[in-house]
Amino acid sequence: MKFLDQVKIYVKAGNGGDGSPSFRREKFIEYGGPDGGDGGKGGSVVLKSEQNLNTLIDYRYQQHHKAQRGENGSGQNRTGKGGEDLILKVPIGTQVFEEDNKTLIYDFNKEGEEFVAAAGGKGGLGNTRFKSSTNRAPKKFTKGSKGEEFVIWLQLKTIADIGIIGLPNAGKSSLLAAVTNASPKIANYKFTTLNPNLGVASYDDKEITLADIPGLVEGAHEGVGLGIQFLKHIERCKCLLHLIDITNVDLNNSYNQVKKELKSYSPDLLKKKELVVLNKIDLVDEEMVKEILEDFSKDKNVEVVTLTTFDRDSISKIKSKLISYAA
Repeated sequence: MKFLDQVKIYVKAGNGGDGSPSFRREKFIEYGGPDGGDGGKGGSVVLKSEQNLNTLIDYRYQQHHKAQRGENGSGQNRTGKGGEDLILKVPIGTQVFEEDNKTLIYDFNKEGEEFVAAAGGKGGLGNTRFKSSTNRAPKKFTKGSKGEEFVIWLQLKTIADIGIIGLPNAGKSSLLAAVTNASPKIANYKFTTLNPNLGVASYDDKEITLADIPGLVEGAHEGVGLGIQFLKHIERCKCLLHLIDITNVDLNNSYNQVKKELKSYSPDLLKKKELVVLNKIDLVDEEMVKEILEDFSKDKNVEVVTLTTFDRDSISKIKSKLISYAA
């Protein structure tokens, strides 16, 4: 499934039905009184969060959404049927913004939350409502009010247990494919991942959700590369898996570059739990791996482990670590 994390849509609630100007017309009753019913309420456009969704892709192809109009009132004081609400399902983590795409109006944090994006119009009043002691046969009635209509933006900030971060080509997609049921695009060149990928890993009857964030480059917090589009997805992760290619010439520089971008975007990201993983150890001599691990781990207040995605035991150990970090 393609991932889309931002979309602009138009929502229009249903208009209220008109009131009825009806009068009683029965045999042997020449001057029947007013019996016009009220119009039905227009349907509202309601956004509802859904656990099983993880993309806004459906709204790319259908951007106009209109709820049902209320029916008009009729004789015998019959009220018109109300229009049905239009329910639009969105993933947990979706934020709703006004047309300026800056003013936040709602934030979905859990399953089953509902937000009325556009309220349906009220039904009009039938002429029965205007009957009085001085006006026994009113012809007055009112039309239904118009339903609200807005242009809104939906932005998705992925909610995942683990956010996989690192420089381009660190092996994030390979790791996601190895520990979950996801099938991200994998190739040996930078920027293979152009969209966040999600996967679910199972271990000892426990499950965690992982998000593979596209590689961060210098200036990402200012929008360089794919930058700020995807940094926002890290904000809601419980903890971070910082993946580093062990074959890089300067591991500390690789590590600090990503940390700098996180800090520049939001210092709060540095407060998250972090597991650093040196990847691709199958490409380095075993003794050299030990030396690199020992040297790199010095003066760091985070746990550093090694990994190869081509070894089952290595993958199992990482899964076990991730389960404990996400707990």
